[in-house]
Amino acid sequence: MSAEPSLPVPSPAPRFGVWLIGARGSVATTAIVGCAAVAAGLHPPTGMVTETAPFTSCGLPSLSSLVFGGHDTVDCPLPKRAEHLADGGVLPHGLPSAVHAELVAADREIRPGGPPPGDTGRTQDQWIDVFAADIRDFVRRQDLAGAVVINVASTEPAPTDGSLPPSSLYAAAALRAGCPYVNFTPSTGLHHPALAPLAASSGLPYAGRDGKTGQTLLRSVLGPMFLQRALAVRAWSGTNLLGGGDGAALADPAAAAAKNAGKERVLADTLGTTPEGEVHIDDVPALGDWKTAWDHIAFDGFLGARMILQTTWQGCDSSLAAPLVLDLARLTVRARQKGLTGPLSELGFYFKDPVGDGPSSLAEQYTDLRHFAERLRPAATDPKAHR
Repeated sequence: MSAEPSLPVPSPAPRFGVWLIGARGSVATTAIVGCAAVAAGLHPPTGMVTETAPFTSCGLPSLSSLVFGGHDTVDCPLPKRAEHLADGGVLPHGLPSAVHAELVAADREIRPGGPPPGDTGRTQDQWIDVFAADIRDFVRRQDLAGAVVINVASTEPAPTDGSLPPSSLYAAAALRAGCPYVNFTPSTGLHHPALAPLAASSGLPYAGRDGKTGQTLLRSVLGPMFLQRALAVRAWSGTNLLGGGDGAALADPAAAAAKNAGKERVLADTLGTTPEGEVHIDDVPALGDWKTAWDHIAFDGFLGARMILQTTWQGCDSSLAAPLVLDLARLTVRARQKGLTGPLSELGFYFKDPVGDGPSSLAEQYTDLRHFAERLRPAATDPKAHR
């Protein structure tokens, strides 16, 4: 009797790493919980642009294929951090328990960050080597097909000397480890001039900076509206009230200045001029992870009629940012698979101060993002499609 022919054993689906700088912060924790919850069918992918029709056939890695790790300077375990967010109303009650195993797995992959202020134990290049080794070890141990490094840490002040700030050390480490890099913060990251040669020669895609989640998102819609309707904006002032880690970090005037630069750039680019007015950021610890953003816009209408528009945005920054972080992880991993290099200006839809050349109007940025999705679409014989 002849033996039955054996069936081929299917190879396991590839997995991809998401290495988060600030991996135990609110945004990172919300992203990790959200990824697990959506992958398990516990919640819909609300806020995830990559789960909408134009993007679902682009060969993006599935949410279930993402593996999380990262660097952080704090040691609060992710499960405990998630419970704190649930207590504050950021996460649904019971959800941290439902994805406890995923949180524990991610927490095991978090390594100590640094360098601490005033550290003289290692040179900057040695710190870059340490961070790059952590990332390479993560990819090797988890047998990953690739990884992306995303900075979601608290905003740091702009550097005042030639040294590399921590965000730039992590950015350099990402490229040294052979990974694409995304800066979701206003911190310097790859924008430091000393890193320009490394970014240019790395052959890797990168994107940033400063995720556009609330007040600036609205500005990128309203600015073009005034311009297209030929209404003259005389002044545009804003106030942000927020607590949590961001509120504490942005209480530093230098950090707040770095944050506000992107907000001001959006108005200048969409209006063609910079109106009077400033943005103020106030730390209100009692608000926790919630924030209120208020804008006061003075503009002239026909025959000089003076008018006012006021807007109020109330929301949870972590919940607004987390789905965008997941979008960016998937898009950047796919861009790397397709061999794209250099600044991904088409991802400007997600940022206040995007790299590369591109429009500042949200509608135009969305059009560019749709075109980018077409470039990512797998060919009929593309073996790298995982949807």
